[in-house]
Amino acid sequence: MFAASSVSFSQSLGYEDLAILFSQNDNNGTARFTSMSGAFGALGGDISSLNINPAGLSVFNTSLFAGSFNSRNSSIDASYYGRSINTQDEFMNLSQAGAVLVFDNIYSKDWSKFAMGFNYRITKDFNDSFVAQGNSSVATFTEFPLDLNNPPLNYNIADQQRFVNTYRGDLSEVNLGFSAVHQNRLHLGIAINFYDLNFSQQADLTEFNSDVNGNELDAFFYQESFVSGTGFSANLGFIYKLHPNFRFGLSYQTPTWYTEVIDENNILDNDGYDGDTEITVRDTNNNEEVYSNTFNGFPIQIADFRLRTPSTLTASAAIIIGKFGLISMDYSMRNFSRIRFSRGNFVQENQNLQDNFRNTHNINLGTEFRFNRFSLRGGYTFEQNPDKQALDSDNLTGYSLGAGYNFGSFKLDFAFSDRNRSSAYNFYSGFNVNAAELNNNNRFFTGTVTINL
Repeated sequence: MFAASSVSFSQSLGYEDLAILFSQNDNNGTARFTSMSGAFGALGGDISSLNINPAGLSVFNTSLFAGSFNSRNSSIDASYYGRSINTQDEFMNLSQAGAVLVFDNIYSKDWSKFAMGFNYRITKDFNDSFVAQGNSSVATFTEFPLDLNNPPLNYNIADQQRFVNTYRGDLSEVNLGFSAVHQNRLHLGIAINFYDLNFSQQADLTEFNSDVNGNELDAFFYQESFVSGTGFSANLGFIYKLHPNFRFGLSYQTPTWYTEVIDENNILDNDGYDGDTEITVRDTNNNEEVYSNTFNGFPIQIADFRLRTPSTLTASAAIIIGKFGLISMDYSMRNFSRIRFSRGNFVQENQNLQDNFRNTHNINLGTEFRFNRFSLRGGYTFEQNPDKQALDSDNLTGYSLGAGYNFGSFKLDFAFSDRNRSSAYNFYSGFNVNAAELNNNNRFFTGTVTINL
């Protein structure tokens, strides 16, 4: 006999995982911003710096528009019980578009200039997929639902497991900012940010099990989730020119408040098989369905909640080497233990976030060398993993390179960045099975056109 069953199982991301994911940032922006790893908190003069320190808007001398195209190559190595599988994907998007309007103030010597800025960007690109395959020697689905034997056959010999996971969606934001400069030394800025969240996950875990007589039972555990929501935050900051060659900045971004997040998923206690089950049985010899507990419809439940992500404090410094170039650094802190769910029973999730996550320390370094109209750039980034139990290899590290040319009325800039992070993915929660080890490498290619207005 050979049969197969399809079962929904709890292998997709839990609410704590989603909260961390929705709190992270890809640091997308213009090609100049990206090639310097986003170290613009004390520099300004780039539309993407609005995301870090809105005071940088009044550093601009002219009004302009900038739009960026982004290509990302994702490579994920998934290791599971001695076997490693590499999955590669390519994604493209319009990652950024924005404009700055600069106004000279003829009515005041002290406040000589102010600027308004608008920017759209993709804060977090969720699109990714990976495959993990191996044998843990643990069989979790051991009985055929239509077995008439007494006692039923026990398919407790694990032959192999295969997990296929796919993410889709993005977190985008729109920034509206205002900045003014006092006595050409102190730049002040404030901005409000609006977020649009769309995320989905389709997770498919297959168990290949057998009994002592060689009969096979293949179980397909399937789960899907669709999350959408809207939110807002604000940020404010200053940049002070202590010397023509040195400036420093400080900025604060409030938590992001998602006032309504909707999660639609198929996690239902349907037939009692391990709690969350959706069962379809097929006779693979005759290729026909013999049983389905969802014949009258696909099980769906909807959760509605609120989410508050961490605030960010950023201290910045920059050295300006005349017209030849510059060196810039941003240091930021985010306390992930302060993430909170509300409107619903999230007592345990909030407690776990408080107990298991920490205040992170992050560094961005950037440099630029100018040769008349041509510029060369480079950068480095470090982001600490928010999990208290994370290994050093779980921290995100990356480098970036770029170049640009100023044609006068418009500019062309290009950037390449490489970011690496490792993590563990446990798709057998509640069983004595090791997590799959993931090594995620992302390579970004960004091109930006800037037009003077």
